[in-house]
Amino acid sequence: MDDRTRESLLWGVVGALSFLVLVQGYELLAAATVTVGVKAGVALLVGLATTALTTVVRDRLLDARRRPGENESP
Repeated sequence: MDDRTRESLLWGVVGALSFLVLVQGYELLAAATVTVGVKAGVALLVGLATTALTTVVRDRLLDARRRPGENESP
């Protein structure tokens, strides 16, 4: 597995776990419950979206860092 794929997958895991932490905080503060299936499903979607977004944004950010003169306004 190359570094780019590994980094994107790790950011996906971070996104999914962050979502689960936020849901847990919501349940504690709002005294509401969310089913385990809903938590797992949405966490999976968040993880997949984060992985895909990281793959796209990473290339654009790296290109912007390589060409600093093109992104500055005159």
